[in-house]
Amino acid sequence: MLFDKDNKLCNTEGNFNAGPQSGCFDGNAFDARLGIQPRAKYIHLLMVIERIRHIEERIQHACVRSGRTREDLTLVVVTKTQDAERINEALAAGLPDIGENRVQEYLAKHDALLPHRFHMIGHLQRNKVRQIINDVFLIHSVDSIPLAEEIERLAAISGREVDVLLEVNSSGEESKFGVAPEDVPVLAEALLRLSHVRLRGLMTVAAFVEDAATLRPAFRRLRELRDELAARHPDAGIRELSMGMTNDFEIAIEEGATLIRLGSAIFGPRA
Repeated sequence: MLFDKDNKLCNTEGNFNAGPQSGCFDGNAFDARLGIQPRAKYIHLLMVIERIRHIEERIQHACVRSGRTREDLTLVVVTKTQDAERINEALAAGLPDIGENRVQEYLAKHDALLPHRFHMIGHLQRNKVRQIINDVFLIHSVDSIPLAEEIERLAAISGREVDVLLEVNSSGEESKFGVAPEDVPVLAEALLRLSHVRLRGLMTVAAFVEDAATLRPAFRRLRELRDELAARHPDAGIRELSMGMTNDFEIAIEEGATLIRLGSAIFGPRA
């Protein structure tokens, strides 16, 4: 890869693909968005940009294998432990959706971030809902009726509707949050009765295994649960499946994921 005379980064064929963008990477525009001096910080940015390009290639291949299109998917950048400067690199490279596991960590970075869509992907305590109710784009981790009712109460006060996913413990691990698959229909019915909470689909955190292919049945089961809910409530807009992380996102895409959550695949292993 190299910089051309206009301060644009290209590969040797002159075609650099950073996620959804294509062509040369415009360093001057990137500098303007991040507020940095030309080229001063490119070296450490290159690894993030290159990882995004590589991930996009893998996503495209998984879509081809499963007869889907890239437009079917949203890549949520998991920003746990990353500082605002590194998150802004991903945002400026064309990935507007970020996911945080902890409310306090997100709030500490919020004011320093470029425009983005905030996904709450970690366990959410009821006493933390108030702090994100006006900022959150999608809550992936609703796992109880009391939590849903608190979101409903605060959303009503704020005069907005909040999109949520029901978290499902597909692996059966006691260490993981989420409802049992057999309890999904009952909890979904309760959420659908709320006025300011909109159930959009299901989420799961799969078991961490060496052979990601062994997770295929769990992902498939989540898709079947989503399809059953969508068929039972055709007007509710239940279509999302948040499943797939760095270790297993290609399998998840093949099994119907609409949201994948990637962190170390973009930023590298956590220190």
